[in-house]
Amino acid sequence: MEAINEIKKPSKQDRKLAKQSYSPLISAINLLKTDQAEIEIEETGEKLIIPVKALNLLGEILKAMSQGKPISIVPIATEITTQSAAEILGCSRPYLVKLLEEGVIEFTKVGKHRRVKFEDVMIYKQRMKEIQKNHLIDIMNSDEELGLYDS
Repeated sequence: MEAINEIKKPSKQDRKLAKQSYSPLISAINLLKTDQAEIEIEETGEKLIIPVKALNLLGEILKAMSQGKPISIVPIATEITTQSAAEILGCSRPYLVKLLEEGVIEFTKVGKHRRVKFEDVMIYKQRMKEIQKNHLIDIMNSDEELGLYDS
C-alpha cells in the first residue's frame, strides 16, 4: 500500500489529460456488449484484453483526477496499521486505539499489533462526515430560528 504521505494531487497536466480522456472512455464503455474489451497501446501496437470492470475503474480514476482529487487504490480487504488508519482519519494513534478498544471500529490482533481493515476505516470516516454534516445543518437551522442568519 502506498504510504498516505506519498499520495499527491494530480498535476495540472494530469488533470487536463484525465479530463480529455474521461468522456471518450465512458462513451466507448457504454458501447460495449461484453464483459471484456480489447484495447491497443498505440506506441507499441500491443493489444490487451481487459475486463470492462477495470475500464470502469479507470473511468472513476480519470474522473477523480480531472477534479484534482488525490488517488490511491487499495484492495478492500487490505489490513492496515493503526498508524495508517489514524493518518487516514486525521486523528492521533492513541485516539484511534481508544476507538478500537471501545468497539467503534473492528480490528484484529496479529501478535501484539492491531490491524484494521481499510474498508472499515473508510466506512467510519464516511459515517463521521455524515454526522458532521447533520450537526452543521442543525446549527444553521438554530441560527435561522434565532434570527442570527440572513438568507
